[in-house]
Amino acid sequence: MIEARHLRVLRAVAATGSFSAAARELGCTQPAVSQQMKALEQSAGTPLIVRAGREMRLTQAGAALVRHAAGILAGLTAAEEEVAAIAGLRAGRVRLVSFPSGSSTLVPTALAAMRAEHPGTRISLVEAEPPRSVEMLRDGDCDVALAFRYASAPGAVSGAGPDGGRAAASDAPAEWDDLVVRPLLTDRLVGLVPEGHRLAGAERVGMAELADEPWIAGCPRCRRHLVEVCEDAGFTPRIDFATDDYPAVAGLVGAGLGVAVLPELAVESVRAKGVSMLAVEPAVEREIVALTLPDLARVPAVAATLAQLERAAVR
Repeated sequence: MIEARHLRVLRAVAATGSFSAAARELGCTQPAVSQQMKALEQSAGTPLIVRAGREMRLTQAGAALVRHAAGILAGLTAAEEEVAAIAGLRAGRVRLVSFPSGSSTLVPTALAAMRAEHPGTRISLVEAEPPRSVEMLRDGDCDVALAFRYASAPGAVSGAGPDGGRAAASDAPAEWDDLVVRPLLTDRLVGLVPEGHRLAGAERVGMAELADEPWIAGCPRCRRHLVEVCEDAGFTPRIDFATDDYPAVAGLVGAGLGVAVLPELAVESVRAKGVSMLAVEPAVEREIVALTLPDLARVPAVAATLAQLERAAVR
């Protein structure tokens, strides 16, 4: 009989590549991991992992089991939470993952409301950008993922909102077809230039007007999108600096080292000194959404968290 705890160990071994690394991730000993793997292979009746030098590789059976493990564990977690809530044993728990600008704007308001209305609910928060956050949701590592996608993606939800303009293939709606999608808000990109810049007094700026400027780019996904937007405007940006830290982007712009575009949600969380903000033309928008799995959406604590995120977005 295959047990859920054994599946968790197999996933950890597959993700980390060794028993010792899996033990560190799971907070147990290496012999315990080895023992549980042996028990799982006995239950499966076939080897699941083989050694290749210093590496461990999944067998065909192991790979198949890992593929199914995420859905099994996520469904089990949802069932446990729903039963516990119905039985009145506890209000539940919610594991939330969010991208940084969402963590500093939408999340605090939502979690404060959750604590006030549902003090027995335990909520944890970690940060990850999509698509990693979406992978974590599917893998059973979180219950709600705050994510974004480009509003111009074919078939994207209108009037709700992610990080930009033209979308890459990974942003296509089919990417989230198996998930419950709660649109929260539309977030526009704004231009940032130093206060002494020739365009600092303007209300808006066309992307083509910034063609010859040095650029400061953000996270890898935003960097990719910046290049796409600039190419749509007829030029390739010269990126002098790149950082995942939004305050650092604003600081570099304020120091006169270049220009940037950031989501308004990110700018709200940054005290930008020496920076002038401009509307960007054509308008570049992203759709901010909350995601969960269909089974998890029925868990009372998860449903309440989604509702509070929606209210925070309205506010």
